[in-house]
Amino acid sequence: MCLLLTRQLLLVVCRMFKRHKSLASERRRELISRGATQSILKDDMKNFHFLSQFILSAGPLKSTSAVKHSKTTHFEIEILDAQTKKQICIVDKVTQKSTIHDVKQKFHKACPQWYPSRVGLQLERGGPFLKDNLTIQSVAASSIVTLYFTDLGQQVSWTTVFLAEYTGPLLIYLLFYLRIPYIYNMKESSRRLCHPVVHLACFCHCIHYIRYLLETLFVHKVSSGHTSLKNLLKSCAFYWGFTSWIAYYINHPRYTPPSFGYRQVAISAINFLICEAGNHFINVVLSHPSHTGNNACFPSPNYNPFTWMFFLVSCPNYTYEIGSWISFTIMTQTLPVGIFTLLMSIQMSLWAKKKHKIYLKKFNSYMHRKSAMIPFIL
Repeated sequence: MCLLLTRQLLLVVCRMFKRHKSLASERRRELISRGATQSILKDDMKNFHFLSQFILSAGPLKSTSAVKHSKTTHFEIEILDAQTKKQICIVDKVTQKSTIHDVKQKFHKACPQWYPSRVGLQLERGGPFLKDNLTIQSVAASSIVTLYFTDLGQQVSWTTVFLAEYTGPLLIYLLFYLRIPYIYNMKESSRRLCHPVVHLACFCHCIHYIRYLLETLFVHKVSSGHTSLKNLLKSCAFYWGFTSWIAYYINHPRYTPPSFGYRQVAISAINFLICEAGNHFINVVLSHPSHTGNNACFPSPNYNPFTWMFFLVSCPNYTYEIGSWISFTIMTQTLPVGIFTLLMSIQMSLWAKKKHKIYLKKFNSYMHRKSAMIPFIL
């Protein structure tokens, strides 16, 4: 349309130029036919004015926008049994933005007996299980992706695991503290009065696990993932078993108090409460949104003196936890508590070293002078 109007405009201009040239050479003849020539010129000027006004009113030329065709890549997921290599099903029409969790959901629709929580998918047999938040595009080498399926067994949520781990010791210890029948000799229990450290130990033990339960419900951001029922049974067996052993000795009618008497009990009890408070405040700091997720920053100490442990170690919550159990061991002076404290120290030192390595990679400028769990030692 615009090209046509421009062409007509050029033709009119050429016609006018030719007419003016012919008027200059034949001026005399124009005097004779002056009236006719003036009418023609007026008509040409009107046409030129009309075309110019039409072009100006049409506005700027708009380039035709190219039609964008969105090309969405679809993947075909072939799921094989990790043991027999037999094909279980094929999940098609999977987009590049789909996650492993989406694949598990579609796999569950194809095979309803396998719930997404108990489905483990691997790129290679014997390799690590793919996390639910991974996208298919990040693991796919072509449009056809082969994944190996492993049944993870009956699954339970992490919140259930933690609540079961901490509720059991709390109730089991109280059963031994109350000296219910069929645990101790009733006649001996009635003759011997409990030493004050027995009551103090029950108080400290209950404070410890009540804090755990409340933090699990209101402080910690527990992962939405699941773990196998076997792990729950192992954890409960460890915590419940040790609690029964510890409570049996501390609440026994023949329990002997610490060697250094009330001074040993008082100092260790105060240190126990300090470590419990420090552990709580550290967990509150770690639960802050700026310290969780992929864009997390390393926690920095604040006005609270309990958080100043971040200046020395990268995992102060483990430092306070071990301090609590060492204090409880000194306060009660029993062998089962000492063994439990030793095992917990070994386990937490492994966790602290693992986290410390991760912190070194992410926050190298903050971590070069810190220890993992014990200041200047570990």
